Amino acid sequence: MSVPAATADRGFFGHPRGLSTLFFTEMWERFSYYGMRAFLILYMVGPVAAGGLGFSDARAASIYGTYTGSVWGAAILGGLAADRFLGQYRSVLIGGIIIAAGHFTLAFKALPFFYTGLALIVIGTGLLKPNVSTLVGSLYEQGDARRDAGFSLFYMGINLGAFIGPLIAGYLAQRVNWHLGFACAGFGMALGLVQYVVGKRRLQPAITRLERKQVAPPAGAWRRFSSGARTSKQDRR
Repeated sequence: MSVPAATADRGFFGHPRGLSTLFFTEMWERFSYYGMRAFLILYMVGPVAAGGLGFSDARAASIYGTYTGSVWGAAILGGLAADRFLGQYRSVLIGGIIIAAGHFTLAFKALPFFYTGLALIVIGTGLLKPNVSTLVGSLYEQGDARRDAGFSLFYMGINLGAFIGPLIAGYLAQRVNWHLGFACAGFGMALGLVQYVVGKRRLQPAITRLERKQVAPPAGAWRRFSSGARTSKQDRR
């Protein structure tokens, strides 16, 4: 009896090999995000003489809260952009590039670079975060019993990145230079992007499944819908 190709792919701890690509993409993205976030408010309230921005606690807390809230809110728009225009693979790629650009922008000392860098990270994370999870689920055929365990492995990558990031980027920021910490977060995201692009072939089954779901409706579908809507309105009258 033949085994479906998706089920036969067990190259990453019994799961599709594409999961390893997404595992490390998300690990490095969380490394960059939490690595920078660990010292962000400390940088804002740090005295100017020590390389910080010298903000008051209230101002720093307001910026920090707006930034973190915007990151999660942007995921809604990122999901819509992927579904309507970019597709999931391209959204993750573009999002990762924007995130890396944001971290490297923060590595410059001028205040406009600070706000620009935060805005770029918000936009990039909004594109990457929801769509990388969609790719994970699409690695598996409908009904594949491995899917839940696959997400558990994927979340291990998230936790690993969130654990390592503050240790490395946070140490460099506080012990060496704030802006070196920001740059370290950017290099982490860049590493994630490199292996994401190199591993694209492993993600092809997921990309193909998502493209099938996003195929445009058959010719005449809108005409039939419009006709049905007019008929419904006439019935109500």
